[in-house]
Amino acid sequence: PTVRPTVTPTVTPTVTPSVTPVPGSLDVRFYGVAATQTNTINVRYKLTNNSSSPIALSNVKLRYYYTKEGTENQSFVCDWSNVGAQNVSGTFTAISPAKTNADFYLEISFSSGAGNLAAGQSIEVQSRFNKTNWSNYTQTNDYSYNSTATSYISWQNVTAYISNARVFGTEP
Repeated sequence: PTVRPTVTPTVTPTVTPSVTPVPGSLDVRFYGVAATQTNTINVRYKLTNNSSSPIALSNVKLRYYYTKEGTENQSFVCDWSNVGAQNVSGTFTAISPAKTNADFYLEISFSSGAGNLAAGQSIEVQSRFNKTNWSNYTQTNDYSYNSTATSYISWQNVTAYISNARVFGTEP
């Protein structure tokens, strides 16, 4: 009889490369309302995917930095987005220690229902926030405030993150 050798298969693990977000892959345009004193801060973003691959919006976060002036709770509203206002949320985070012209930031994020931002495509987010007692903010001492922007401009004082890696803007 012929003896056949026993062959033991070798298992080669499959490596899934991680995608590191590239600065510049997401272009952010921004503007807000130019009032120096206001009880509602309006923040509007236009995001454009400059990469060659879709970006899952659920991995994207946007930050607007400001001074809170007071201890009141705050409320966020997304007025409109072409991915659906119900898919956009905002949270407030105290910065500790506080930075020059920033002791808080508003972080805007997206649910999975927002889908993907296709290569070369853009979306808009029109939102606002206020203190629950409607007292005023002084915007002139806010890091992200731009009194001259009356339409979308590239503004480095707001930031964007993909999978927690900053891809746009400069933090305070």
